[in-house]
Amino acid sequence: MAETTKAPVMVDEKHLAFLQNPSDKDNTSTGSVTFLPALTPKEDRILTTKVDFRILPILGLLYLICFLDRTNIANAKLAGLVTGLNMPSNGYNTALWIFYIPFVLFEVPSNMIMAMSWNRPNLWLGGLTFVLGILAMCQGLAHTYHGLLGVRFLMGICETALPAGAGLLIASYYRKKELGLRFAMFFAFGDLGACFSGLLAYAIQGMDGTAGYAGWRWIFIIEGLVTIFFSIFVFIFVPNFPANDTWLNETDKANLVARLEADRGLEKKELHNVSWTKTVFDYRIWLMTLLFFCADMSAGSISSFNPTILSQLGWTSRRAQVMTIPVWIVGVIGSLIAGLGSGHWNKRWPFIQGATCLSMIGWIIHYCQVQPASVRYFAQFLIAFGTFITMPLYIGLLTANLRGRASKSFGTAVQLGIGNCANFVSSNVFITTQAPRYPVGFGTGLGITAFGLPVMFSVMFLFSRHNKRIDEKIAALAPGEELDDQVDYKYVY
Repeated sequence: MAETTKAPVMVDEKHLAFLQNPSDKDNTSTGSVTFLPALTPKEDRILTTKVDFRILPILGLLYLICFLDRTNIANAKLAGLVTGLNMPSNGYNTALWIFYIPFVLFEVPSNMIMAMSWNRPNLWLGGLTFVLGILAMCQGLAHTYHGLLGVRFLMGICETALPAGAGLLIASYYRKKELGLRFAMFFAFGDLGACFSGLLAYAIQGMDGTAGYAGWRWIFIIEGLVTIFFSIFVFIFVPNFPANDTWLNETDKANLVARLEADRGLEKKELHNVSWTKTVFDYRIWLMTLLFFCADMSAGSISSFNPTILSQLGWTSRRAQVMTIPVWIVGVIGSLIAGLGSGHWNKRWPFIQGATCLSMIGWIIHYCQVQPASVRYFAQFLIAFGTFITMPLYIGLLTANLRGRASKSFGTAVQLGIGNCANFVSSNVFITTQAPRYPVGFGTGLGITAFGLPVMFSVMFLFSRHNKRIDEKIAALAPGEELDDQVDYKYVY
């Protein structure tokens, strides 16, 4: 059988130098062109695997640590946090939502700082992880309710940079069709963090009274120490942006940059000379943020109130800690299956809409108080399965349709920052005096989740209309003319 001749890949050496140092004006002149042999499918998979093993474990574990520090307050509540600090009736809810205020205020500036050419992601993310660990540990040392609130606000400032910064790095290394699965794997680490949090809390509660500290204090102290220790690995292993880092050899780096350009065109790496008005008012960013908000309502409710809801189904607090674990595992399985499927067929919307309907069924079961309690436990699985399918697909959908580091850094920050504002809602609608029925909480969760359906249909309509216009522009091109691949390109959904 004759071997098929593959066209070579052209890499402009001056352009590669410009990518590595966009501020170097000497690199703007015409340089020599290096012809690289086109990658075979096997070589392409090998390069992707190298990227996977370098990017996903460290960033996934970083998100796991974030989720561990974010959700352990739910476990601490079951272990006696509320009575230990003599909280008011709405004190736990306040401790939840105050954590998310910095997500609105600092997410965008943080991502912009990390995207600047003088900054290194490992130093930025590693430093914030270290401080986050110290603050997480200080929760267990707080002597007053107001002291806990202050610590959690400062924790929010540190954590706001971590998921968005990790998301920006992932979006910078992968092609559009690869993003759904990679973000699903990224979120899977976070879900596993919630599993680990429940298991660890179960074990730590047995330390109640050790060294004179209550069990809930040990939950915060030990998990904070884990975060501090992990920051060492963030400093060492978090990579720089693709063209700036040195962990790949020059050939692999050139092939990686070339295939990213083939997928997205010649993206603008620097942040100056950017049309910030168009970036800030880009409807894609805000619609994707709204969709993420709708999904995050469910995620925030699960992470903050899952142990409480399960304990009110008749289990002891320690057993409820453990029974949260299968719920998260099902969410992980769902996100990975959907990530594989959406990448294989290059379609996201069937998985998104189907998963949203599953979450709605779970909320309906809770709202109607369907008995016996095992049915409501099953509802938690439906909500988790649907929610953790949609969230990574929404991030992948946004980053796949943005071009340029400025748009990606702003877009991921807005989506993961303002999108996380659903936690303000989930933190306040599960009113303690309404336990165990929580009509406001379950009704709000159902309504916000259901709102995602028409919003996604709107996105599909707008993207489809845009793609038809691109087809019309292509048909009207004169011989030799080309569209600007950073402006006139088709959207995926």
